[in-house]
Amino acid sequence: MLWIKWLHIVFMVTWFAGLFYLPRLFVYHAMCEDAPGRARFQLMERKLYYGIMAPGALLTVAFGLWLWLGYGPWGGWIHAKLALVLVLAAYHLYCGRLMRDLAAGRNRKSHVWFRWFNEFPVLILFATVWLVLFKPF
Repeated sequence: MLWIKWLHIVFMVTWFAGLFYLPRLFVYHAMCEDAPGRARFQLMERKLYYGIMAPGALLTVAFGLWLWLGYGPWGGWIHAKLALVLVLAAYHLYCGRLMRDLAAGRNRKSHVWFRWFNEFPVLILFATVWLVLFKPF
């Protein structure tokens, strides 16, 4: 099971790398005023979302489920962790919507809004790692 845990952590790091970087690309995309620059950001965002983030998310969840089914019994902390993973999945999907809006020219958010939006996964990461390490309940 140690291999499964290792893979879960590796893909979680991959997923979070994308969750940290994609909204940062949104900041620069929202500030961009030329068509070639916007096209470049659209390409970068799409490749990051579908090539790194989506596989990272799916494999994180898959190996997490494998761990969940293979270990046990679990304490109450696992319910809180699963809730945070659901929130993170919703954030991920919302990033996809924002990416499509930017690509279609329907963005209504400022670069400042995207800067604040970019900080949300940090809170989820801190809370999730704390739950896993300290198992408070």
